[in-house]
Amino acid sequence: MVNEFYADIFSRTYGMEIIGLRYFNIFGPRQNPKGAYAAAIPLFIESLKQNKVLYINGDGEQTRDFTFVENAVQGNINALFTMEKEAIGKVFNIAVSEKISVNKLFTILKQLTNSSLNPTYREQRQGDVKESLADISLAETLLNYSPKIKVEQGLKITVDCFK
Repeated sequence: MVNEFYADIFSRTYGMEIIGLRYFNIFGPRQNPKGAYAAAIPLFIESLKQNKVLYINGDGEQTRDFTFVENAVQGNINALFTMEKEAIGKVFNIAVSEKISVNKLFTILKQLTNSSLNPTYREQRQGDVKESLADISLAETLLNYSPKIKVEQGLKITVDCFK
């Protein structure tokens, strides 16, 4: 949010044409499952492939708007080349606008990896958001954004790259 405030200030002060993009749970090939901030999808894939303990925080019914990386790239390109003057100074959600539970995510990945592993549930993380769903209507209208790859297709592409 601070970045958005600075962008607004620079836009008004220096006349810079700035567009803000908010990305929702980006995933895709070559995501590092070993980093300090590794996302759920590469961690799940690695655990399923190696038959290692896989943790789900809380009951797994929390939802996220998982967005395949190619959709995020499309959002970047559309924002960069937009001729829509009304888009300048605005902030856009870049997502698919579909919510999927962590349990459903696990089930899809389990099927794609042909694993028999079951998750281990642990205490919910403090401050974890229960539901996340992006409203992408502004990006659709002003940036001509239209996510092409839905979650399940993106997961298949991602799993195939982890093999």
